Amino acid sequence: MTEVEKKSMSAGKKITLTIAVVVILIAGYFALNLYKVYFAPNVTENQKYLYIKTGSNFDTLIEGLKKKDIVKSISSFTTAAEKMNLSANVKPGRYRLKKGMTNRTLINMIKAGNQEPVKLKFQNIRKKENFAAYLANNLEADSLSFINVLDSAALIGKYGFNEDNVYAMFIPNTYEMYWNVSPVDFFERMHKEYDKFWNAERKQKAAALNLTPAQVYTLASIVDAEALYDKEMPIIAGLYLNRLNRGTLLQADPTVIFANNDFTVKRVTNKLLQVQSLYNTYKYVGLPPGPIMMPSINAIDAVLNRDKNDYIYMCAKEDFSGFHNFAATKEQHEINAKKYREALNKRNIFK
Repeated sequence: MTEVEKKSMSAGKKITLTIAVVVILIAGYFALNLYKVYFAPNVTENQKYLYIKTGSNFDTLIEGLKKKDIVKSISSFTTAAEKMNLSANVKPGRYRLKKGMTNRTLINMIKAGNQEPVKLKFQNIRKKENFAAYLANNLEADSLSFINVLDSAALIGKYGFNEDNVYAMFIPNTYEMYWNVSPVDFFERMHKEYDKFWNAERKQKAAALNLTPAQVYTLASIVDAEALYDKEMPIIAGLYLNRLNRGTLLQADPTVIFANNDFTVKRVTNKLLQVQSLYNTYKYVGLPPGPIMMPSINAIDAVLNRDKNDYIYMCAKEDFSGFHNFAATKEQHEINAKKYREALNKRNIFK
């Protein structure tokens, strides 16, 4: 082989090597870029959840990511999103974020609508407005939207309720629900839970008391408001049922407080008893038109499984333990009430 041929071969090898290096570098560049766009950690730890409101589009999603500082590189997310056709598949919801999540994982989560449910736990909420506010704090819709549904005569009438007793449809418990559930869908889900709760056994027990499920719920709300301890609930339920069956005024202080819409009251006075309201059980015989709070399941079952006693009266114990003294006669009740009044006066809680 001549010297020229040797030089030519050497030059060819160099060119080949150079081309190979260039190809490798280009491939490495594209591989690195591919990694950064799809597989590199990009989600920050600044937010626990990504909230995408109903009606959001791709642009509002990007704005939200920027505003909340959810991703480190918005450009890489945008590139990946465009390649993965996210713009046509933005689904509203509440998405759980994890530090170091990749663009690909987050985009697939949004496209699939794989949101994390909200846990709703409600009990002892006094009024519909309070309930609507609680729901609005945990779900997408605002409180007015929930109130509008709760006050919709057409909707609640379809299920046998009215504006006064619709509260009775909500069985206090813990429920999982998607953040973007509509108020109507929420209502319908709660009615399904209501039907599950009021099984044949509970309905039979209610019927045996000559009460509807809604009336049981209303009485349970009074029992729950009166009882500090669950073990007293069946006794108190028995007492009020005795009054109902005799046609005697319930004279339940919590209903008077509800009627006056003042929940700071520590002692029901004669002035408060004058309020003109169907919820004032010192003036009107029978149950009020609807519940005065959202009772616990224990309170509902306490009514259904009430203690069969002959009590007509009760009064808080003078030791302020939260328990009650019960009486079957007015004479015994006066003795109990006198003890309690004296204890109140010693603490300077006057009428």
